[in-house]
Amino acid sequence: MIEELICFRSFENEELFTNMSELMEKCRQISFSSISSHDRSLLYKCMSQLIEFAGRGGFYGNLWHDYLAYLLVNDENTYSLSCEMKGEVGGTINDLVLHDMEVIRRYFQYDFTGLTESFGVKELYKLFNYESGNSDSKIYNKRIRDRICTLASDLEKAADEKAMKDCLTYFYKEYGVGKLGLHKAFRVGHESGTDYTDYNGVTIEPIKNIRHVKLDDLVGYEIAKKKLIDNTEAFLAGRPANNCLLYGDAGTGKSTCIKALANTYFDKGLRIIEVYKHQFKDLNDVIAQIKGRSYRFIIYMDDLSFEDFETEYKYLKAVIEGGLEKKPENVLIYATSNRRHLIKESFKDKKSLSDDGDIHASDTVQEKISLSDRFGVSIYFGKPDPNQFKEIVRTLADRAGIKMPEDELLLEAGKWELHHGGLSGRCAQQFIDYLLGQQ
Repeated sequence: MIEELICFRSFENEELFTNMSELMEKCRQISFSSISSHDRSLLYKCMSQLIEFAGRGGFYGNLWHDYLAYLLVNDENTYSLSCEMKGEVGGTINDLVLHDMEVIRRYFQYDFTGLTESFGVKELYKLFNYESGNSDSKIYNKRIRDRICTLASDLEKAADEKAMKDCLTYFYKEYGVGKLGLHKAFRVGHESGTDYTDYNGVTIEPIKNIRHVKLDDLVGYEIAKKKLIDNTEAFLAGRPANNCLLYGDAGTGKSTCIKALANTYFDKGLRIIEVYKHQFKDLNDVIAQIKGRSYRFIIYMDDLSFEDFETEYKYLKAVIEGGLEKKPENVLIYATSNRRHLIKESFKDKKSLSDDGDIHASDTVQEKISLSDRFGVSIYFGKPDPNQFKEIVRTLADRAGIKMPEDELLLEAGKWELHHGGLSGRCAQQFIDYLLGQQ
């Protein structure tokens, strides 16, 4: 049956699907006496793979149906990508997808009685009413897991192939398709020794355990947060928006703000891709993979700065504004740094004739400050003063449920910051974590 698919033919991790399809076909064609030890071993392997699938994602119920739904929501094809952008689509492709749904429906409706009896493996039924042993607290993607399980149930109950197609169309439009649709944040990887001719082996991999912080978790900095929120919401609404540079003292919440954006605006189509300095040469390949999608992407660069001898910033300058190709409207760059000007400057840069013979010193200065100038919005995060630090400590202690006289709390916080990096939100959080650990 799997060979009859037309649009849905590029499933990832399809080994289990292929093996189960092979076993179903063998069971139909051969008698009980013709079943080999290899066939029986293959069935046990499939069962093991289903259990591993359930363990990694916390899946429950009918694991076979969960797995089929998982394949469908991750398959990026012409139809699923079109539905992601527009919902219902017209044209001949609908007839082809209906054909595929008829094929896939056979897998959902398959009666395993004959296979179970022929192979003598009654344990298979245990996987059709499976109770996950993982607690929700250990599942990185509970939200995604629940959506897939719900879709599996809806597809199982669908009256015909058209009803199945309608369920999938709604899912693609509402939640998206593939890793970019289902996950909030990503990092850049690189596949070597494979045929990634389009993107030079550059891959975008989901981060499955992103920290669940919100903007309200950052105490204070209301003006800075509002500037960031206003720019991000304009971007999500399709209005003109700028690349952002969050700069200032260490431990003041710059990175926390970016992580909070991923959690706050995921349902509005925002995705975050983290890129490290050594990966700047891959930026064009990353953008090529996301520019046609319906989501809005922030390319996030943490702790960005360059020494004199580092030239990776030239790649970044070209991507932001300097190249011939226009940067896609669904991509912005947000960076955090302790420096306002991202490239290290020295006094010799200010001389009219530098010690190393550079007679165009002013050009050198312009070269070094031009990168930070390409961020249209610069937001400053400064260290809190002593009163602000005390307010941060009080707020965090209250949220954590710490019961301690205020005078004692602030006295201990003052002692802590003297030995742990000084006044900052990070220092305050570390102090609160220390108190929680002592309880």
